[in-house]
Amino acid sequence: MMKKILAVTGCPTGIAHTYMAEESLKSAAKKAQVDIKVETNGAGGIDNAITDADLTDAIGVIIAADKDVNVDRFNGMAVIEVPVKDGIHKANALIEQILAGKVPIRQGNQSPAANTIDSLHVKQSIGRQIYKHLMSGVSNMLPFVVAGGVLIALSFLWGIYSADPQNAQYNAFAALLMKIGGQAFGIMVPVFTAFIASSIAGRPGMVAGFVGGLIANVTGAGFLGGIIAGFAAGYLMLYVKKLLDHLPRQFEGLKSIFIMPLIGVFVIGAGMFLLGEPIAAINNGMKSWLSSLQTANPILLGIVIGAMCSFDFGGPVNKAAYVTGTMLLGEGNFFFMAGVSAACIVPPFVIAFSTTLFRGKAFSEDERAAGIVNYVLGATHITEGAIPFAAKDPIRVIPIMMLSSAIAAVLTFLVEIQVPAPHGGFLVLPLVNKPLMWVGCIFIGALVGAILLGFSRIHQNRKLSVIAR
Repeated sequence: MMKKILAVTGCPTGIAHTYMAEESLKSAAKKAQVDIKVETNGAGGIDNAITDADLTDAIGVIIAADKDVNVDRFNGMAVIEVPVKDGIHKANALIEQILAGKVPIRQGNQSPAANTIDSLHVKQSIGRQIYKHLMSGVSNMLPFVVAGGVLIALSFLWGIYSADPQNAQYNAFAALLMKIGGQAFGIMVPVFTAFIASSIAGRPGMVAGFVGGLIANVTGAGFLGGIIAGFAAGYLMLYVKKLLDHLPRQFEGLKSIFIMPLIGVFVIGAGMFLLGEPIAAINNGMKSWLSSLQTANPILLGIVIGAMCSFDFGGPVNKAAYVTGTMLLGEGNFFFMAGVSAACIVPPFVIAFSTTLFRGKAFSEDERAAGIVNYVLGATHITEGAIPFAAKDPIRVIPIMMLSSAIAAVLTFLVEIQVPAPHGGFLVLPLVNKPLMWVGCIFIGALVGAILLGFSRIHQNRKLSVIAR
């Protein structure tokens, strides 16, 4: 009977990394001649879910995820937990590790090898847990940001004041779009906070976290307050649950429905009302600094934003820039999002242009086919399309991408382009104040990167051919 491995993949957005890790793991398992079942936790939910029957005959589990994917069901099994990028880049090594039996048993039944983990590894695992909780908040918040932001932006098609009944531009349908979009967009901080807390402590954490996020909105503490409230709510609920564990079983309903929510909502609510104003002052200071940098030094701001967006292609550094853009977008600053969006759109176009311009000279047939797909990915703001190329040669490709995105962002800030939607790529061009100039800024950055990437690949191929001789 063929050995069977189980795997779970999931990334914050659930769009690209999730399925790329799935394909890499399947390919590695095929090479190793083992059976594998991969559960994907994508934007549309869980696909190919692992069942109880699957657990009975599996020799090990690979969790390649940057979000909460319910790993408790694998207690007592050999489990490897790694970031989703390792599922893409290190699939062969992960499969080999499972087959070699060098994997600790999850939770209470640790193997002797697992007890020798050094302090550095422990620190990394704590940092990784914090990152996973944060990304759980981001991934659940993004649909609200995108849906709400795009609806608000669409209302501007009838005029910037089309939702104001007192203005000559007023349009009833535009006002409806603004109201719906405003509600969806306005709830993004509570949703963000609730899912951070839920990732840590489950439903009790979600309740306290959501209320903490609502108060962060009311006090102006924003995302910074949301992060603090989310982690505070999650870890507070874990502590309260531990304190109440000694209660008799007949009090379980009272504990989960009454005692824990009451304590969580009061403590986190009171704490956020006390901390709200100081955090709001820090938030406002950051916003003012970014806004001033936008006008005083757009070149520096563009370089920083461009480099961040192309550093990890949808990873935490990219998301930090994106979330900052959405925060400022909510404040009515459309300039910042123009630079962020341009920087995120550039990497797939670098691949698309380079594989078209250099075709057989630098790229294989498979790479050229992937290049065509990147035209669509770039046009729809999906940065992750560049990952397969960056993964093959990160030392050369990532700096080229960072430079290209920085050029596009700098040009966007210099010509003062405004993008009122947080996502959508070229689909939101009717909403951009200077649509052709924005596309031009993006294409200039992408062309520079495409030429550099093409020449780099030609040089690399020549070196390889000389070595082969």
